[in-house]
Amino acid sequence: MATPHQTAGPFWHLIDFPAWADLLRADGPNAGATGERIVIEGSITDGDGALVTDALVEIWHADPDGRYDAAFQGFGRCATDEAGRFRFTTLKPGPVPGRGNTLQAPHVQISIFARGLLSHVTTRLYFQGEALNDTDPLLALVPAERRATLIGQPMEPSTWRLDIRLRGGAETVFLDI
Repeated sequence: MATPHQTAGPFWHLIDFPAWADLLRADGPNAGATGERIVIEGSITDGDGALVTDALVEIWHADPDGRYDAAFQGFGRCATDEAGRFRFTTLKPGPVPGRGNTLQAPHVQISIFARGLLSHVTTRLYFQGEALNDTDPLLALVPAERRATLIGQPMEPSTWRLDIRLRGGAETVFLDI
């Protein structure tokens, strides 16, 4: 007999540690790390445009020199709030080496776990105005009219915003990884 499918949540209260949203906290693994301090924020909406208030958002990114190593832990996690918002404090990542001799534009990988999803979805936040956006190998695969769903917009100084829509018109581009 087949077992029924289960959605991925909403059990985030069991694995949500609010301090993990601040990758630069004084008692954290990146205390004392140097680079451009940034805030990443946004909101998540479903296919009907309703706020997703019970999602879990994870980020992962390279250090300011474009490396993934133990010296900088670029992993964070937070739950969306009652307005569907998420917010992280971290350092802006640098360009990451790609296949061959290419460079990937600075980016942050974002994974979302939410009600109604059988598995998490993954996307990226690229930074508006980065010269390497024009030659980024992954971004080049996204149709031009959909790239804006991956481009973080500068808000107040050092704050970047990316709103994520799970389905419907203006759906965010998600990666098949």
